[in-house]
Amino acid sequence: MLATLEVGFAADHAAARGHFPDNPIIPGALLLSETLRAIEADLGKSLVLWQIKSAKFVHPVRPGERVSIDFSRRDEKRISFSCKVGATLVLAGEAVCEPSGVER
Repeated sequence: MLATLEVGFAADHAAARGHFPDNPIIPGALLLSETLRAIEADLGKSLVLWQIKSAKFVHPVRPGERVSIDFSRRDEKRISFSCKVGATLVLAGEAVCEPSGVER
C-alpha cells in the first residue's frame, strides 16, 4: 500500500518563531509529529505504541511551505515514509511496532 498525503505549515507558525531568528525553519520534531499524525489519520489507527526506527532530516522546511508525505506499509509492523517540499526530499524514515519491553 502506497499513499500520498499533504500537510502545511502556516507562514506565521508559532514553532518557527525563534527557530531561528531571521532564518525560520519548522523544527524537525514538529515535522515528524505532523507526519505521523497524518499517517495515523489516513490509516484510521493510532501509532502511539509505535517507535521511530529511523528519521533523517535532509533539508529544512520553511514556514508557509506544504509538505507531501509518501508512506507505505511494508508489513503489519513497519511503515516507511518520506516527505518532500516540491521535488526536494526533507525527511525520510521508518516507524515500527515492536514490543518495548515495558508493560502498560
